[in-house]
Amino acid sequence: MMLLPGSGIAANVNLGTLTTRKPKSHLTEGQRAHRRMRHLARSRAVVHPRTVATLHSRRHHYYERFSASSFVNRDQTEGDVTTGEDPVVRQAALDALGNMNGTVVAIEPTSGRILAMVNQKLALSSGAQPCSTIKLSVALAALSEGIISKDSQVTLGGRSRMNLTQALAHSNNAYFEAVGRQLGFEKVSFYAHEFGLGEFAGYGIPGEQLGTYPAEVIPAKLGGVGKMCSFGEGVSMTPLQLGAMVGAIANGGTLYYLQHPTSPEQVASFQPRIKRHLDIAPLIPEISDGMAGAVTYGTARSVRLNFNEAEILGKTGTCSRAGTRFGWFASYANTSVGRVVVVVFLEGGRPTFGPKAAEISGRMYRSLYDHSFFADKPLMPPADAEVVKTPSTVQ
Repeated sequence: MMLLPGSGIAANVNLGTLTTRKPKSHLTEGQRAHRRMRHLARSRAVVHPRTVATLHSRRHHYYERFSASSFVNRDQTEGDVTTGEDPVVRQAALDALGNMNGTVVAIEPTSGRILAMVNQKLALSSGAQPCSTIKLSVALAALSEGIISKDSQVTLGGRSRMNLTQALAHSNNAYFEAVGRQLGFEKVSFYAHEFGLGEFAGYGIPGEQLGTYPAEVIPAKLGGVGKMCSFGEGVSMTPLQLGAMVGAIANGGTLYYLQHPTSPEQVASFQPRIKRHLDIAPLIPEISDGMAGAVTYGTARSVRLNFNEAEILGKTGTCSRAGTRFGWFASYANTSVGRVVVVVFLEGGRPTFGPKAAEISGRMYRSLYDHSFFADKPLMPPADAEVVKTPSTVQ
């Protein structure tokens, strides 16, 4: 009991409450200290080496630097021989490529005639890593050997499974690594050469250089046969080689020598030359859904930004080496009056990749369609195509 000064009023005051309550700041400091101890404990925990490798890989991929440029400020068609090319096809290819650093090759798949070849220096060069376009060769090899069918499921690890159509459409690396390991290098190599890799694709084309295909499997530290089958590691493929292979898929199994007429007289007297017949006709429907799926909903759907009027079947490829990124797209237009094969190969920096090559192809198909290229005349297989016995130059 105490008397409040100047009031004459007595009141009870509990002094214990004021003196025993702990300051709120003491509790806050304790919480912070506890949290800091937990943080230190976590930071001292042992991290699994795989986790470190994964984090390092992600950082390396994220900060990947490129020294090459995706664009050119010069005329990259200088020196091109164009007299015997189809003017409509060439102009469509030029407009579609624009100032991207690359080449476009258009081929008549039922004869092997090169209708247009923009930036011929690059098109005829020694080539580059095929990236995921190698999956076409591997798919045909695995189908030929009966290892897979279109609908058979391949286990990718854990409960993940995938069929060929999905793997081609989405360019799944794990699928083709597994299939490639099951095939083995000898069979992978045999079919790759059968489809034209490692040998000249052209017949008497001046300046054509030869791609390379390893005589033995690449070292395990580089991924072995699995990486050869998913990324084309260790392989150098030319745009002409890829175009000839896709042409054989488009026409039902005939691998033509590619020819590039250089005058109106050569166009008038053009004679198709068959390199060999491939026993792949029953297999083409097995891969067609995957190639069409790539354009409809997969890695090449950028084609549809510009063109939807006819079915396009194709395969993209993206990879990089020594500061340069490669972007591939090989495809053919499956129209009611004929087919044309288009190969786009780009090299440069970050803007260069497979879907960009697919977008360029879409622009080219758009231009061909608008200029009634497909409606002019059907591209029918010639009945009197000469079978050339000249052996292929193989490396």
